[in-house]
Amino acid sequence: MLRKTLLAFAIASALAACGKEPAKGTDKAADKAASAPAAKADDKQAPALSVAPEDLVTVSSNALASGPVVTGSIQPERKADLRAEVSAIVLQVLKENGEAVKKGDLLVRLDDTSLRDSVNSAEEAVRASTQSLEQAVRMLERQKTLRASGMTSAQAMEDAEIRRNNAQSDLAAAKARAVGARQQLHRTEVRAPFDGIVSERKASSGDTAQIGKELIKVIDPTSMRFEGSISADKVGVIKVGQPVQFAINGYPGQSFGGKVRRVDPAANPVTRQVEVLVDFTDKVPRVAGLFAEGRIEAETTSALMVPDMALVRQGDSTYAWKVKDNKALAKTSVNLGARDARTGHWQVLAGLTEGDKVMRAPSSGFRDGQQVQMATQKTVASASTPGADASKGN
Repeated sequence: MLRKTLLAFAIASALAACGKEPAKGTDKAADKAASAPAAKADDKQAPALSVAPEDLVTVSSNALASGPVVTGSIQPERKADLRAEVSAIVLQVLKENGEAVKKGDLLVRLDDTSLRDSVNSAEEAVRASTQSLEQAVRMLERQKTLRASGMTSAQAMEDAEIRRNNAQSDLAAAKARAVGARQQLHRTEVRAPFDGIVSERKASSGDTAQIGKELIKVIDPTSMRFEGSISADKVGVIKVGQPVQFAINGYPGQSFGGKVRRVDPAANPVTRQVEVLVDFTDKVPRVAGLFAEGRIEAETTSALMVPDMALVRQGDSTYAWKVKDNKALAKTSVNLGARDARTGHWQVLAGLTEGDKVMRAPSSGFRDGQQVQMATQKTVASASTPGADASKGN
C-alpha cells in the first residue's frame, strides 16, 4: 500500500515540473532567434544605385521616317558579258576573277589561223579586182579615142563601158569581203570595253568557243546601284528623289543611303512588284550581287522615340527601366511601333511619355523599386579622387 502511494506521488511531481514557466534566460534566447530572419531579410535588400546624368535617356519627340520596304540586290550599271563572236579554239585567258582592267586591255585570245588565211585571200582578191578595173579603164579610154576618129563601132564602145562597170563592182565586193575578213580576225581578240574588274571568268585555254559562248564578264565597281522592288500597292507614295536607307548583306552594322532615281511604269506580271532604281549618295560597296533591304522615306512624322540599347526584350514583351522622380527604378512595359532605319531608334506607342527618363544601358542586376541616388558632377569628381581628403588631412 505504501509502495503504491510513493509511485503516485512521483508521477504527480513530474507533471508539476513540466507545467513550470521557462526561465528568463530562455526567453531572451527565443526572442533573439525570432529576430534573426528579419535581420537577414533586411541584409538582402538591394543597395541604392548611383546614377550619373549620362546614364539616362530622356524620351522625346523626334522625326520618324516611314515608307514602304524595298528589297533587292546591288548591281553595277556598267557591265559587259563578253561572248565569242567567231568559232575558234581558246588559246589564252589573260585575266583572272577580281583583276582590274583598263579599256582596251586584251582579255581572251582565240585561234586566228583560218581567219588570217581568209584575210590574205580577200586582200589578194582586192588586188586582182584593182588590176582588172585599171585594165578596163584603159580599154575604155582607147575605145573613146578610136570612136572619135571613126575607127570603132558604138557597140565596141558600149562593151568597154560595161567591162569597166563590172570591174568596179567586183572591186567594191572584194573590198567588202576584205573588211569582213579583217573584222572576223579582230574578233579573235576579246578586249575590255571600259575600265573595271573581271567579275567572272567562264573560259579556259583549249575550250572550243562557239559563236555566243560566254567567255568573261567585266563590271565597273564605281557604278553600283540598288535595284530593288516594292509592293505594287505602295507605288502611289513613291517619288523620284526620295531618300532611302538600307542595309547590305555582308556589311553588318553599316547603313547605306541613296535616292530614288527611277520607278518602273509597269509591275512584274508574276510577283506584282514594281522595280525601283536607287543611286548611292555616300559610300559605295565594291561587291555586286549582294542582297539589300531597306525603307524608302516617303513621309516623316513626329513620334516618341527611344534608343534600342535602352530596351530589354524578354520573350514577346519589351520593357525599359524608368527612373521615377529621380528616386527609384520602375520596370515599365513598352509597346513599340516602327523602327527608324536612320537612327535605329524605336517608336513608342504606349508605356512611356515625353520627358520620362530611362536607363541608357540596363543591367540584369536591376530590381523593380530599387532606390536611386542621382550623382552630380561634383560627387563624381570627388569619388574619382579618393586620396584628396587624406592629403588635406596630412
